[in-house]
Amino acid sequence: MQKLNSASLQFSKRRIAISKDHDAHWAPNIDIYCTETGLVIKVELAGMQRENLELSVEGNRLHISGQRPDGCRPPKCKFFVMEINYGAFGRIIEVPEGCDLSEGKACYQNGFLRIDVPYASAPSRPRTIMVSDDQA
Repeated sequence: MQKLNSASLQFSKRRIAISKDHDAHWAPNIDIYCTETGLVIKVELAGMQRENLELSVEGNRLHISGQRPDGCRPPKCKFFVMEINYGAFGRIIEVPEGCDLSEGKACYQNGFLRIDVPYASAPSRPRTIMVSDDQA
């Protein structure tokens, strides 16, 4: 098993444009940490439904996107404070070498999306093949 230290992890903090219109795009807060078995990515997404989340993998990039609807406020209301983001969101996380996104597992519970990404299996070691005098 290949161990990774926090210095070897490089993550992208880019926002992703989800649609072609001028929706307010936002990037959810994330925590990423290493365990003995791999990376854990926790994404704060309160008020979401599992059906509104999309995860896709391209190479070493994990793309998390979706839409948080704003259906709980009355029309024409006036805010004193508005800190909750609504609408389309997206986040790209570049996973370092040594992690296997194809084996990742995700679970959404209590407003948090948790993605477990195991370390890749150890690459095969170089070996020698014995040459014998016998014909097989």
